[in-house]
Amino acid sequence: MLLPHGSPYPTVDFQQPYDHRGSPTGVKYNNQTTFMMGEKKPAWLTVYEGRGITASKSTSLTLFNRRLRRVALVMLLSLTAICVFVLHSGVLCSTQTTHKPPIIDGDTQFFPPAIQRSWGAYTPYFPAEQYTPPPAHCKITQVNIIQRHGARFPTSGATTRILTAVKNLQSASHFLDPRLDFLHNYTYTLGKDNLIPFGALQSTDAGRGAFERYTNLVSLANLPFVRASDSTRVVNSATNWTSGFSLASHGVFNPVLSVVLDESLNDTLDDAMCPSAGSSDPQTNLWTSIYGAPIAARLNTQAPGANVTATDISNLIPLCAFETLAKETPSPFCALFSDAEFAQFEYFGDLDKFYGTGYGQALGRVQGVGYVNELLARLTESPVRDNTQTNRTLDASPVTFPLNRTLYADFSHDNQMIAIYAALGLFNQTTALDPRAPDATRTWITSRLTPFSARMVTERLSCTGAGVGPGRGQGEGQGQTFVRILVNDALQPLDFCGGDQNGLCTLSAFVDSQAYARNDGEGDFEKCFA
Repeated sequence: MLLPHGSPYPTVDFQQPYDHRGSPTGVKYNNQTTFMMGEKKPAWLTVYEGRGITASKSTSLTLFNRRLRRVALVMLLSLTAICVFVLHSGVLCSTQTTHKPPIIDGDTQFFPPAIQRSWGAYTPYFPAEQYTPPPAHCKITQVNIIQRHGARFPTSGATTRILTAVKNLQSASHFLDPRLDFLHNYTYTLGKDNLIPFGALQSTDAGRGAFERYTNLVSLANLPFVRASDSTRVVNSATNWTSGFSLASHGVFNPVLSVVLDESLNDTLDDAMCPSAGSSDPQTNLWTSIYGAPIAARLNTQAPGANVTATDISNLIPLCAFETLAKETPSPFCALFSDAEFAQFEYFGDLDKFYGTGYGQALGRVQGVGYVNELLARLTESPVRDNTQTNRTLDASPVTFPLNRTLYADFSHDNQMIAIYAALGLFNQTTALDPRAPDATRTWITSRLTPFSARMVTERLSCTGAGVGPGRGQGEGQGQTFVRILVNDALQPLDFCGGDQNGLCTLSAFVDSQAYARNDGEGDFEKCFA
């Protein structure tokens, strides 16, 4: 779906914000948990009114105070509320004072890293490493970003499983551990599927960071080209990103969401085009039976009459993450588990991704082939050559798939990004992950691969002078083109194309290394429909 400039993309409930006459300067707001957006609509401050969280009709939520970091325009609405001003979409506003987690090096910390970075795919974004600028003799000439949506509520399926787990724990006649006392009056209050305010801010902050890092690539005639898969939370993340980019430029550069890919059709930003692919259930179920059973037994002892199962553990620990991020204050469920138990859940998430769309799934990496071929087309500024997931109509048009931009930003899902990593050859493991016991030396760690708002950045560089040459980028040479990849700011070694100590591969070597994608998955795509 192409969004023409000047046409707003509808919100999830198709409501427009209305005037709040009692607020300063006629501030507009919406009392639903949607994130307003539109292409080049007049700038206003969109405020989301907190009316308390409801259990069954979870479109309303109490919005908790969020300290905006490093955003250019901040407006003070009251002594206890700070709001984010956006040009293209409302992001969030708090209506009451709550606990503010510390922000350390861009990482919002509700808990020590040993806990918070053990939430697998539900971990909030953090830089896996400090960003490494390119060598002095290299200049970045093009950037390709693919980013996961920001933090969200649990999906519908996860909500059902979480509610079952909570019910099994609350069925206790009494509690022997005071950490469980909150369950006497506990009511589940989270919504489903959509972004939460914290997740909206993640994308806005990412847009700001992209502008600050890659300012030299942008001009009024060459704005970022932005696409999104058409899930509401992904579209909202894309427009929140464009808002952050615009804010950082003080409204000078205003990119728009140009293309929304229908997830029921060919879509390189979603993992829905391989019906014959298996799941990670055999591996995750086995590990759950191993790590979850002792935890369930402990909780049942501490809560006589409870009927917590091993499976429930893999749903109660995520509730710790979801509640913490949605309410922006530590969930009481987090206190029920030790650091070691959180680490065991982390491995559950690692297995889920590895055997879901990663290397452990026979038809996993083929689902990332279409995006890789689009990436190669952009890097080489040549037409897309692909017979897998790409939408050939869109990719053949310079309007919906230009090849002359210097900054591209695509918005996607975590499972699709895992498939793309595997298709490229990133994070390959010497041996498959063992569903019976974790390997402490593994580099496949989901919280570092696809946390909420994860991002992979492929930089194209022009390098001249000493230190430039064929192959590994060593020796003497003139004006060669190189590629390097960063995942959550961690520079990837790119051994598969002869990467040097700076993570640089020549563009030609990188293209050659992607034979699996250039050959349309070497027959695997056809197996998706066998």
